[in-house]
Amino acid sequence: MLHRRKLTRTIGGCFVCLTVSILWGTLAAAEARPPNVVLIVTDDQGYGDFGFHGNPILRTPALDAMARRSARLAYFYVNPVCAPTRASLMTGRYNYRTRVVDTFVGRAMMDTDELTIAEILRAHGYATGIFGKWHLGDNYPLRAMDQGFEEALVHRGGGIGQPSDPPDAVGKYTDPVLFHNGRKVRTKGYCTDVYFDAALQWMQGVQREGRRFFAYLPTNAPHGPFHDVPAELYDYYRKMDLRNSRFPQEQGHPLTTKENVDRRARIFAMIDNIDRNVGRLFVRLDAMGLSEDTIVLFMVDNGPNGDRYVSGMRGRKADVYEGGIRSPFLVHWPHELKAGHVVEQVGAHIDVMPTILDACGIEILSGRHIDGRSLLPLLKGESVSWPERTIFIQSHRGNQPIRYHNFAARSQHWKLVCASGFRLEKPSGPPKFELYDMQNDSLEMRDLAGERPAVLARVKAQYEEWFEDVSRTRQNNYSPPRIHLGTARENPVVLTRQDWIHEVGRPWAADSNGHWQLYVARAGEYDIEVAWRSEPVVGMLRLEVAESTEIATVSPRATSFVFRRIRLQRGDLNLRAVLSFVHKVKGPWHVRVRVRS
Repeated sequence: MLHRRKLTRTIGGCFVCLTVSILWGTLAAAEARPPNVVLIVTDDQGYGDFGFHGNPILRTPALDAMARRSARLAYFYVNPVCAPTRASLMTGRYNYRTRVVDTFVGRAMMDTDELTIAEILRAHGYATGIFGKWHLGDNYPLRAMDQGFEEALVHRGGGIGQPSDPPDAVGKYTDPVLFHNGRKVRTKGYCTDVYFDAALQWMQGVQREGRRFFAYLPTNAPHGPFHDVPAELYDYYRKMDLRNSRFPQEQGHPLTTKENVDRRARIFAMIDNIDRNVGRLFVRLDAMGLSEDTIVLFMVDNGPNGDRYVSGMRGRKADVYEGGIRSPFLVHWPHELKAGHVVEQVGAHIDVMPTILDACGIEILSGRHIDGRSLLPLLKGESVSWPERTIFIQSHRGNQPIRYHNFAARSQHWKLVCASGFRLEKPSGPPKFELYDMQNDSLEMRDLAGERPAVLARVKAQYEEWFEDVSRTRQNNYSPPRIHLGTARENPVVLTRQDWIHEVGRPWAADSNGHWQLYVARAGEYDIEVAWRSEPVVGMLRLEVAESTEIATVSPRATSFVFRRIRLQRGDLNLRAVLSFVHKVKGPWHVRVRVRS
């Protein structure tokens, strides 16, 4: 069953067995003091949004300094959108193995059978904390706190200001409503500052306890909405000339779309704020005496959220050209890595987990298929045999992937692309393949598909083999996981449009609707509250749950109605609510389901 919990599977039987059976390093590594780990991932920050990548305007002094002090990969790849990248980061596996196929409407939920880096590190005595954006499921058993993080301060869904926000939240990045270990909290300050404040305070507490820590800092900035940004920094950038002509255009693909300079100023303000927080992090690590033996990794989750400078590359967020999928990858570890060392071999998000575990002296569970490989020998500059491999990136809207649709296959030498468009669930025509010689044309200026048919056929065959492999990872591989009702871990359960299976209308539009796929863990009576945006007239509310239907009349300007003592049996069921008004039919905004004691 899709909803069974991973800790009862046959890889160890229980958490104690998992702790014993996960592998766990050589004796020499066990005797050494393993490093702390901080993983920073920003949201929608592009490759060109850094001084060290040639941006002449955006201020990133802390990250520029980190780049000088770090080892880094010259060619590091992520998915063109966020949730798929995050699934690969947590598991070391391609996202299509994890049931994460999109960013919303129930397709950004990660299967609970996946074994996360947080679960592995926690089983080895690490304190594990996440501060920011999880985006792999908002309800039990899918939350970060259910997937190995003992400390979790997160927002719901893919970002603040989205339909997964609590009804009393106002969608602002200042003083945001967040969830601390599952409980709603109203915080003070700008969201990125809040995450770093909480992480730094938590690190200090963990250090006092004598424990190593894994701190995951995935910011939701500089993702939109853009109405609420750090005021002082916005004031600085909005006075500057941010037109396309102010950025380097001599090499690669010029910026041709009309710029939105106000939005660019707001995004730059958010990135400037991120940089200041990275600076604060290093100052605090120095003060705690942890700088030498703490690994700090920095990367982004996908390309930029808009057409702006990407160091001459082509594309942006959602594209499978370089501008949409190439990320910086900085690894700061003074105790082990040489400052300024650059790795030329290609790497990707699937490599992050095995790299961190290798650095911590932890082997991966025997028999567990991991797509990535440890980059640590390369980062150390060791002379090692590095077999040729091809990295595969694919993302598009829809409930399951379509062969050849919006993908890239990248080897050390070649890149095969079919840029059919992320926003289409199905391609609009037959695949159009492009082939680039990345050793001589890293900016994808010249398509060689017509000139090198043998190379195209070889890389295409590799892609086809990969597509078949990831698609048969498990039975019903692309069916979404189910949210659980009736557990002590989460009661009530709040269902939002983020995780419904979309049926009609645009996914988050007022007139849209969908259903939730659920698992009832305990038979009994449930109260089900349906909430919506008010209407000025009388309406009818129909609740469809399992095989029964309930009908209620709702008053003008009402915002919710509670169906009480609905009897639910243990097992799988679907829940759907439909609101009908004069000339209007729509779905709910949230549904709260509470098991009665």
